[in-house]
Amino acid sequence: MVRLTRIYTRGGDRGTTSLGDGRRIAKHELRVEAYGTVDEVNATIGLARLHTGGEADAMLARIQNDLFDLGADLCRPEEEGDGGERLRIVEEQVGRLEREIDRLNAELTPLSSFVLPGGTAAAAHLHLARTVTRRAERLVAALAEREPVNPAVLRYLNRLSDHLFVLARYLNDRGARDVLWEPGRHRRA
Repeated sequence: MVRLTRIYTRGGDRGTTSLGDGRRIAKHELRVEAYGTVDEVNATIGLARLHTGGEADAMLARIQNDLFDLGADLCRPEEEGDGGERLRIVEEQVGRLEREIDRLNAELTPLSSFVLPGGTAAAAHLHLARTVTRRAERLVAALAEREPVNPAVLRYLNRLSDHLFVLARYLNDRGARDVLWEPGRHRRA
């Protein structure tokens, strides 16, 4: 378990930070940008949880914990010959998201158009979390082109954006309160 006795260390005062393996890198490097954006996803989900309860809140709580696992995974780069137990995202976490997506989606009204972010407060916050998740996914994909990244991390982020979309619709009275895009509706004054 992590134990923090000091919040500031002054270690980053010169624009560097420590990775999970102890190496120091610039705070603007792609890896730091990727796991920093995952942290941003987590914060936006925290805002959404102010407007949820019950099963939806329990799902989001599990996701928030998973996102810390995912950040730890990204914070400790994979290297050839890595051994031992390291905290990594695993396929079971991806599978859980898929099962939840399928269960929620089975109760939704079919879509007749694209959904605009909005409806309930919870749904609006989840749509924001979804867009930040997509940004995190793009950053991790770019990182994976440069250096090894656990492939389950990309799969998790991809499923998470789908999960947040479906959960937003579910919290919009199972799709009844979705705000639908009406192509070209306001082209004429």
